[in-house]
Amino acid sequence: MTELSCHCGQVALRIATTPAFIHACNCSLCRKSGAQWAYLAPDEVAITGPTTGYVRADKPGAGAEIRFCPVCGSTTHFVLTPSTIALHGNTMVGVNMALADEAALTGVEMRFPDGAAWAGEGPFGYLRESVIIGSGDQPHSP
Repeated sequence: MTELSCHCGQVALRIATTPAFIHACNCSLCRKSGAQWAYLAPDEVAITGPTTGYVRADKPGAGAEIRFCPVCGSTTHFVLTPSTIALHGNTMVGVNMALADEAALTGVEMRFPDGAAWAGEGPFGYLRESVIIGSGDQPHSP
């Protein structure tokens, strides 16, 4: 179990499992929110404390609502938008693993998707090889 919190401690997240990988995406939303996403099933994440939401308006059909602490502004997680849930079900919560103690992430793969160039459908391209956290940032080939 990994415990995370926003900067001021008003929002706490507890995840039941260590993610296999984390995405450090370069799209404008992820980059400007400082998020590094782990994708988990909703029943694997417990969230306490008030959050405020933001849905990007620069892309049609945004699939996620970013949640953040209304006190300190830390991005904590994302939930799927109602339209995405209607199409695909409530299958995922994104947790901002940048809030975790890096020692808790030793051995987890960090991937670098090129979200800035992603058209919104199909798989991501990647900017560079992934690394394993805590391995001296040595490239990792999946």
